[in-house]
Amino acid sequence: MRRLLSAAAAAAAALSLASCSFGEPPEPESGQPPNLPTPSGAPESPATFMDVVAEGLEVPWGLDFLPDGTAIVGERGGRLLQIPVAEDGTVGAPEELRTVEVDDAGEGGLLGVAVSPGYAEDHSVYLYYTTGDDNRIVRVDPTGDAAPEPVLTGIPAADHHNGGALEFGPDGFLYAATGDAGDEELAQDPASLAGKILRITTDGAPAEGNPDAASPVYSLGHRNVEGLAWNAAGALYATEFGQDIADEVNLVEPGANYGWPRYEGTAGDPSYRDPVVTWEPFEASCAGAVFLEDSLVTACLRGQRLWIVQFDQSGAVAGEPQAAVVSEFGRLRSVAMGPDGMLWVTTSNRDGRCVEERGCTANDADDRIIRFSTSYAAQGRV
Repeated sequence: MRRLLSAAAAAAAALSLASCSFGEPPEPESGQPPNLPTPSGAPESPATFMDVVAEGLEVPWGLDFLPDGTAIVGERGGRLLQIPVAEDGTVGAPEELRTVEVDDAGEGGLLGVAVSPGYAEDHSVYLYYTTGDDNRIVRVDPTGDAAPEPVLTGIPAADHHNGGALEFGPDGFLYAATGDAGDEELAQDPASLAGKILRITTDGAPAEGNPDAASPVYSLGHRNVEGLAWNAAGALYATEFGQDIADEVNLVEPGANYGWPRYEGTAGDPSYRDPVVTWEPFEASCAGAVFLEDSLVTACLRGQRLWIVQFDQSGAVAGEPQAAVVSEFGRLRSVAMGPDGMLWVTTSNRDGRCVEERGCTANDADDRIIRFSTSYAAQGRV
């Protein structure tokens, strides 16, 4: 449900939030602010503001929004929360909706959260989570107590590389990104659901137009994808964790093979698709992603920053990616554009990997959900 804002929604958000008093961003340490556009219809020079929406959470991962603007957040340990957002932009305290039983060892647990596009009628939220046997996609009523309804099961699971991105595409189908579950060769096995991007109906059937009509597999050769985002033209991009050489942003096309484990980063082999952007892992390890007009914004864990990648009208990368809010909030996991016209970002500082030798220190406020104007991100430390 991470969609581009309409001009009317963005303008309304700018007006409703302009009177709020939020923290001022730090001055950039060097260079120019990233070229991060404001949502369509927003003022050219909106006020800069930031606030902490929630704190003291346990590794918030999935993030999406109900039609009324309420944020739905999943903690990796299995809690599903709601954060109400009033029409004037004020935010209420997180409230537990329900829990699901998960295996949150290692990198597992409650991962992706996707609100049904037809939520007003079907009252359904889709979850991607790890059990003792597999990763699976289920459907739940967030305010009910009925057991989760399995949609797609049998996705290989391990204590690392579980993928977990879950999003509805502009075509109305459900997309899920899986990891290789620690078995590299599964990413190249078309019969395995590991190391893939899957495209299914809300009932779990392969979506119409998949490369193999009998398979949910949309693309293969992925190591560990945790972010999916579509641009205004409907093109799908994915953020992918590399191993030692390169983290990636890939333009995902049906049936394409992205090379893992044969290659990491740019291969130059016509049998495989090369990424459109690469970074060294220490400055990236990017997870959630969202498009803001022509710019891809992705939240990064080890890199402790947002990377902003601008594309031109042809779909080519325009200039060097720009880093924003570097080391301001620690490890960043999910990013979404809220109906309030603000970027919402979750931290992941209580996942066991926020350590001093990597320049990360968790505090009593972690984990947090932060929202800020696009101008805050553009003026954050780079």
